[in-house]
Amino acid sequence: MVDDKEKNMKCLTFFLMLPETVKNRSKKSSKKTNSSSSSSGNSSGGSNSKLPPVCYEIITLKTKKKKKMAADIFPRKKPASSSSTTVQQYHQQNLSNNNLIPAPNWQGLYPTIRERNAVMFNNDLMADVHFVVGPPGGTQRLPGHKYVLAVGSSVFHAMFYGELAEDKDEIRIPDVEPAAFLAMLKYIYCDEIDLAADTVLATLYAAKKYIVPHLARACVNFLETSLSAKNACVLLSQSCLFEEPDLTQRCWEVIDAQAELALKSEGFCDIDFQTLESILRRETLNAKEIVVFEAALNWAEVECQRQDLALSIENKRKVLGKALYLIRIPTMALDDFANGAAQSGVLTLNETNDIFLWYTAAKKPELQFVSKARKGLVPQRCHRFQSCAYRSNQWRYRGRCDSIQFAVDKRVFIAGFGLYGSSCGSAEYSAKIELKRQGVVLGQNLSKYFSDGSSNTFPVWFEYPVQIEPDTFYTASVILDGNELSYFGQEGMTEVQCGKVTVQFQCSSDSTNGTGVQGGQIPELIFYA
Repeated sequence: MVDDKEKNMKCLTFFLMLPETVKNRSKKSSKKTNSSSSSSGNSSGGSNSKLPPVCYEIITLKTKKKKKMAADIFPRKKPASSSSTTVQQYHQQNLSNNNLIPAPNWQGLYPTIRERNAVMFNNDLMADVHFVVGPPGGTQRLPGHKYVLAVGSSVFHAMFYGELAEDKDEIRIPDVEPAAFLAMLKYIYCDEIDLAADTVLATLYAAKKYIVPHLARACVNFLETSLSAKNACVLLSQSCLFEEPDLTQRCWEVIDAQAELALKSEGFCDIDFQTLESILRRETLNAKEIVVFEAALNWAEVECQRQDLALSIENKRKVLGKALYLIRIPTMALDDFANGAAQSGVLTLNETNDIFLWYTAAKKPELQFVSKARKGLVPQRCHRFQSCAYRSNQWRYRGRCDSIQFAVDKRVFIAGFGLYGSSCGSAEYSAKIELKRQGVVLGQNLSKYFSDGSSNTFPVWFEYPVQIEPDTFYTASVILDGNELSYFGQEGMTEVQCGKVTVQFQCSSDSTNGTGVQGGQIPELIFYA
């Protein structure tokens, strides 16, 4: 009887006959029998003619055994021959379409299908289709292999093997840049993503056109990590074009928080009219309206050049069209309007008069311009002390630095610091604030603030909010000059939850005036999230 333990074994057992073993053992046994017969004189013919027992080998296969891939069975080794070319060398040379002829038996040099496939990247060897990529005057002829391309893209599959497939040896693709098309081919052939800042948008376009979703996602991730005020407006325009809502939301976060930097960037002038309108409509735009007005005029000037129009005030107004009325001119400071918008020439005489009356008259005229100020963004404050105090011999300032390091778990924009003031009545302080990352200054400002003698904190702002990336420590520093004695924080916390943002604090080696995690200055970080 078979054991219960053996019955419960989750394995398959079968008998595998090994013919060679049987054959060899039969020969040996036959020789042995003949020899035995001659020496002993045994007359039993039946026993001499008997074959030895058939030999079987029992093999046990576990049902849950993990399959080994080629790369596991054959670990990657460098080819023995010094003349053999590695996959990386093929990549480098094939990028320039050198059509390197592989060494004899090159297939045996690479254990995995991915590595063997990579040799075919941008290689004329066995190519059964060619692409002429790029606009007229800037084309590049690239080889391809229909089977590989069809496996990597449903568009290529339909192109080569679908019901309406055309048997063409050469396909023209004028709307894709050669570098972007090569980046897509490299992903399809080599399973490698190679992106660069100057080609990532073109690569995203190619990935979207040929439905290569994983490459498209990698492009979006690349753009999100490189997002800044300088390129946010352009990326906003492209994200809407490519229908990438996550990237669009990230762009709006940067544009809202760093609106003045974004509006003054060169990239703002490259956006399309629809994106311009969406920015001018934005309720949470954190910028002075005179900055919005000047940015719109800069865009109009570039748009005139794009449309081959003369750079005249009339043409600037023409290209702006109804978008001009999205600028909230009546909400400008009176000085900004009088010295800026009113003298720009873009407004008609009636519009200028009506806006002046809007500022001064009790009975205000009707305006085509939006007259309600933007809401902007509400800053959040992260307070790191549980209490504050003052003593007769501290906190003093003699040109020494108070500093603390912090890190966040989400991207935020530091707008300034909250600082303690005088503990001996009202006083004015001069503050030099600075924000650094790994020794590199990201933002600094020199300003003054008035302390009323209370234990409240007083905000000191950077000129522009500074973008802070998650999971990296930054150094916040201040050098104060003013009343010798001030309040200081106590019972500091190493981690503070502020809304949806978690902030961690640690001591800074730049601090020479005693500020640390447990106590000191810089009680608050002021930020947008």
